[in-house]
Amino acid sequence: MDDIPLSVLYSILAVLLLLSAFFSGSETGLMTLNRYRLRHLHKAKHKGAIRATRLLEHPDRLIGLILLGNNFVNILASSLTTIIAIRLGGEGAIPIAAGLLTLVVLIFAEVAPKTLAANHPEKIAFPASLIFIPLLKLLYPVVWVVNLMASLVLRVLHIKMDKDTSLSLSREELRTVVNEAGAMIPQKHQKMLLNILDLEKATVEDIMIPRNEIVGIDMDDDWNEIISQLVNSQYTRLPVFNQSIDDIVGFIHLRKIARLLHREDFSKDDLLKIIKETYFVPEATPLNKQLLQFQHNHNRIGMVVDEYGDIQGLITLEDILEEIVGEFTTDPSAIGAGVHPQEDGSYIIDGSTNIRAINRMLQWELPTDGPKTLNGLILEFLESIPESGISLLLADYPVEIILVNNNIVKTAKIFPRLETD
Repeated sequence: MDDIPLSVLYSILAVLLLLSAFFSGSETGLMTLNRYRLRHLHKAKHKGAIRATRLLEHPDRLIGLILLGNNFVNILASSLTTIIAIRLGGEGAIPIAAGLLTLVVLIFAEVAPKTLAANHPEKIAFPASLIFIPLLKLLYPVVWVVNLMASLVLRVLHIKMDKDTSLSLSREELRTVVNEAGAMIPQKHQKMLLNILDLEKATVEDIMIPRNEIVGIDMDDDWNEIISQLVNSQYTRLPVFNQSIDDIVGFIHLRKIARLLHREDFSKDDLLKIIKETYFVPEATPLNKQLLQFQHNHNRIGMVVDEYGDIQGLITLEDILEEIVGEFTTDPSAIGAGVHPQEDGSYIIDGSTNIRAINRMLQWELPTDGPKTLNGLILEFLESIPESGISLLLADYPVEIILVNNNIVKTAKIFPRLETD
């Protein structure tokens, strides 16, 4: 070593520091790669992503290789620095050289490259994979021995290694990903994705049309009245029953009887022939499962029953879809059935209106973990039957009772939520 010029030693030391920076930066770059973006790029046949994926399939080997190279060049740089220090100032210069090397390594071979790699992992990791793949093949025996020894040490310490490398996300984790997508996903689409995630939180009972609001065909009515109802109905599918909805016969699609309505001999028997069998839905069915059931059974409407088989309401495919995409209305003045905007910014709302529908239409946050209707929510809050004119603050929403009839809040006036500090 005494015959080697100092300029050559300095050059070798600089190369070692560059190698140390490369190993440090590439380790951070590879380990901080976005795994989902990496999968996407891999499917798109991106060469760098393919190489990086190969390396990350066995992270223990990759880490062993990087640490092997990083420690080797750092120790070699330390030894070389000691030689340079002795030649320049004797043994007394060794502590000074060690301190300077520590500072240089910390700044230029650790903090700076790792910070760069953390901010731009793909720019560091993909080129680095070109070097690591052949280097891993070359040094595989050494890496294998190092990993074996490390595994033995962990086993002695009774530390079990988790073999599960699954990247599956929970529903809440996926919600966080969607929320943090920012401008990459339009806000409206974000809302729809979040609504899909929330489908399993709600059941059929939460959004069904209550049985007292079901509009259908009573076969015991006068035939002319039935014809008039069929002609003027605003719905495309109607339940058919005898006297009571509890004695339901089935469902009828108005499109199928459009041509029959023009026939003079059209009768109840003809109507009964085209009735579709009733599809029953348990009231506790989560919306996400019911959506799949509608798809599987090729149904768009069903009767909701409780645990005793009694009919409680009616559910349609459109009701579930509205939970995802919002109301299907394009008229800004027609916010929704039972919700009527006022000039003072308030809303006159029917007491039978579903709370989830109110929240969806007005972007409010009325509590949905209790009663299903506005009337039920008010009665639960007051714990008594209110009188007309009573005002209350319901979940920070000012409410004024407009009409109470037959122990039911028929209509209420609600103002938007009060701003709280």
